[in-house]
Amino acid sequence: MKKQPRLIRNTPEEDAEIERGIADDPDTFEPNDEQFAQMKRRGGRPKLASPKIAVTVRYDAEIIERFRASGEGWQTRMNDALRDWLNTHRA
Repeated sequence: MKKQPRLIRNTPEEDAEIERGIADDPDTFEPNDEQFAQMKRRGGRPKLASPKIAVTVRYDAEIIERFRASGEGWQTRMNDALRDWLNTHRA
């Protein structure tokens, strides 16, 4: 079993030297609390007006094979086919 390398931490003197280097660098930007709050991530993608729902459904193998054989985007085409059927049949 391979021995894991030990983590070597900076000494307080090394940390102080690093901090001095950061403070002396004219390109260093340290945001204040208000600027930092504006930079925070705000939750990823925008919400969709009508998001899709993940479900588990069982179809005949032939149906899935034929949609998959049509290439990438087969799930979208399957969704469109179901939507077309709904538009042409009564609920």
